[in-house]
Amino acid sequence: MDWTALLTFALALFVGAGTPGPGIAAIVARVLGRGTQGAIAFTAGVAIGDVVWLTLAVLGVAALAHTFSGVFLAIKYAGAAYLLYLAWKMWHAPAATPAAPMAAAPREKSWRLFLGGLSVTMGNPKVVVFYFALLPNLLDLQRVTALGYLEIVGVTLTVLALVFGSYIALAARARRLLSSARAVRGLNRATGTVMAGAAIVIATR
Repeated sequence: MDWTALLTFALALFVGAGTPGPGIAAIVARVLGRGTQGAIAFTAGVAIGDVVWLTLAVLGVAALAHTFSGVFLAIKYAGAAYLLYLAWKMWHAPAATPAAPMAAAPREKSWRLFLGGLSVTMGNPKVVVFYFALLPNLLDLQRVTALGYLEIVGVTLTVLALVFGSYIALAARARRLLSSARAVRGLNRATGTVMAGAAIVIATR
């Protein structure tokens, strides 16, 4: 791939991924409510979802995606349902401060977190618009070779790692500033509300 084309794509993706949306809301709300435990697995699922949509765009299967719209609709609602589930858990989470965490807090399975993040991206309308509407204007998808595809995937994962990692670090820092159970309870409910809002956005667009 021409380096200028890759750079243009990287900049567009950086802006698109960095703009708050359902995916970013899910990542930030999760870190604020539960800390960094499981953040990598969840965020990896979100990023791989981008790669899936990128692959579909490169293969030129937008029409196929339209044909199987029922499948993608089911995935969209699954992502929304997962966010609502997370919202409910955060709303009812124990008000334990970072300085005195709950010793018996259950550790979530990485594969479940990964699939949860994947479902969020697969149902995220902002991601679909970026790869199916904007991407063809940035890259000549008709001429993408196997090596070019790998280069685009590499750029995608690098940019997303930078963007998501920054949001995780900021959210984790904000969470460490909390010192009272009342503040933690309020944050848990606020992040639960954000999660629920993200679920509504995914389900209704």
